[in-house]
Amino acid sequence: MAPSKEELLVRRIRSGTVIDHIHAGRALSVLRILGITGSEGFRVAIVMNVDSRKLGLKDIVKIEGRRLSDEEVDKIALVAPEATINIVEDYVVVKKHRVKLPEVIENILACVNPTCITRQPREHVKPRFRVVSRRPLRLQCIYCGSFIEEDYVIRQLEVHRGY
Repeated sequence: MAPSKEELLVRRIRSGTVIDHIHAGRALSVLRILGITGSEGFRVAIVMNVDSRKLGLKDIVKIEGRRLSDEEVDKIALVAPEATINIVEDYVVVKKHRVKLPEVIENILACVNPTCITRQPREHVKPRFRVVSRRPLRLQCIYCGSFIEEDYVIRQLEVHRGY
């Protein structure tokens, strides 16, 4: 029997962070970006493919006992641009905000072009990308003009957890 509207699929958390409105299938990417493997001791709940009026289907990640840094929120915005971040204290949401994908992404991703100035060891230039498209995500390196697509961004964030 399916739960009624009053029933919760996952219990509320005492304090921590709830990341809501993640596009369906991206919750595990969000966890990898945050470096959460399950061995850190945080209580983590993942709900995937939940009905959503706004997205059709969505994922939700609840992390008890952990707050996200601004840099982590920026990374989440790259893979879940519709996400909302809820800060919970004593079972109450005390702060809620939507992630915002900035116009320029700096020092989070590496350029795909091996000859880009940002990839040269003697140069101390931080990688910078301009957002060309939000859906699907497409970024352009400010220095060499190379483009990177959403799947490359996700792979890079998951594997390297950023630049």
